[in-house]
Amino acid sequence: MRRTVHGWIGTLVAVGLAGALQAQQDPQFTQYMFNLLAINPAYAGSTERVSLKGISRHQWVGFEGAPNTQSLTVHSPLGHESVALGGTILRDTHGPITQYTFMADVAYRIFMGDAKLAFGLKGGLNLLQGEYAELTPIDPNDQVFQQNVTSKLDPQFGFGVMYYSDRYFIGLSTPKLLRTEFFETDSLAFVSEQGQRPHYFLTGGYVFDLGVYHKFKPTFLVKGVQGAPVSFDISANFLFFEKFWLGAIYRHEDAVGALAQYHITNDLTVGYSYDYTLSKLNNYSSGSHEIMLGFEFGNILKGIRSPRYF
Repeated sequence: MRRTVHGWIGTLVAVGLAGALQAQQDPQFTQYMFNLLAINPAYAGSTERVSLKGISRHQWVGFEGAPNTQSLTVHSPLGHESVALGGTILRDTHGPITQYTFMADVAYRIFMGDAKLAFGLKGGLNLLQGEYAELTPIDPNDQVFQQNVTSKLDPQFGFGVMYYSDRYFIGLSTPKLLRTEFFETDSLAFVSEQGQRPHYFLTGGYVFDLGVYHKFKPTFLVKGVQGAPVSFDISANFLFFEKFWLGAIYRHEDAVGALAQYHITNDLTVGYSYDYTLSKLNNYSSGSHEIMLGFEFGNILKGIRSPRYF
């Protein structure tokens, strides 16, 4: 259904969404602590065998044009050595814009006793599609909305570093370092200033024993992007009998949520999370839902626990 530009942007401004979009342009995941490859290439190979993770996130359900994101990641060490490879395929839709990201990851790991220091690189392509002509602008002669962008292809690059063991991790990364503009036409440079900007992530977590059968894992994620205040997520996750995770998350001035994950086997995992929006968007949306499915295969190295804590 066609929607006027005035109506679409007016709704965004009315609920204070314009600032939120500026602060967080890259896709966000509530279950980031179980799929760190999406934001840090240095995580590649950390499971010490082949690992596949798929996530589907439906944000601000009930709000027209809200973000809708799917991602698939795979990574594995090469012959259990220092080098590891990975890959990410991501589809992200928000409003009239759809982006596809195809990234390859490579990590070099330095073994330091029970821990590893890893350096990672991401490289690939970003494909942008914009259905601007489907909107109805106030000014019918507005050149910005005269045609769709069907296949704007841009190179992309990122890097990261991570120090981790079976019990803890801390990492710093920028998964998309190159800026992506939303428009192709040079004459629209004044609009393209609102293109996608590089994001920077600082992540960390630790696993504490709470007895023989229970564990506690707090994590944090700090996000920074040019032109917006620094934001952060914190979570508290509890593991029961090495099978079932139950946790809660707080996203600064944005949302609170709950998450659950179950290890069906040592190789197969399913997870779900729900976010309740704290901003005025909760008057228009029923919250955000996220489903994750993970599968690992290959031999487990001696001394490496399975399933992983992160």
